[in-house]
Amino acid sequence: MWNGSALPGGIVKLIVGLGNPDKRYVNNRHNAGFRCLDYYARRHCIKLNHRRARSKIGAGKVEGTKVVLAKPRTFMNLSGEAVAALVRHYHIARGDLIIIYDDLDIPLGKIRIRERGSSGGHKGVKSIISKLGGQDFPRIRVGIAPLDISVDTPFREIDAIEYVLSDFTAKEKPVIKEVYSEVADAVDCIITEGVMAAMNRFN
Repeated sequence: MWNGSALPGGIVKLIVGLGNPDKRYVNNRHNAGFRCLDYYARRHCIKLNHRRARSKIGAGKVEGTKVVLAKPRTFMNLSGEAVAALVRHYHIARGDLIIIYDDLDIPLGKIRIRERGSSGGHKGVKSIISKLGGQDFPRIRVGIAPLDISVDTPFREIDAIEYVLSDFTAKEKPVIKEVYSEVADAVDCIITEGVMAAMNRFN
């Protein structure tokens, strides 16, 4: 199995889950990207036990494709610093980068895949776009909007920062856990069939 210790030949996929590295944030909604990546690593028996470019990384192969999995050790708002360093180190084209992150505009339990686009207000993605100098990279958005939101309590009136930095509730935990396997399926689909196929299947 390729271990990512040397610059490889051929195409490499860089798969990055976004979150905050401090232990106090482990179960936060904002760390959904980290949790999805951890699940994906377990599925493919890849250990995230190396450090490189301000990230915790693991490397291996998925269906014959070399992959690097990464969890930036910067805080969310500085994710671009770690991602850009990894892109340079592994000579990754932006189209071979997959970012997984939480999204307040998507219902809990749902995912959306995009081939490119703006940050949508997500500061981690905004940082990545800024450091890479472009927004043409695939991303998987993981819904974290409240289950009990209603027309009587518009979400815009909720403190978004406080919300994303709080933990999933007992009611929400089973829902988000089901998403991990769907995200893993989506990543596998992007790797083996391409982004458009994944969008058609999972959006």
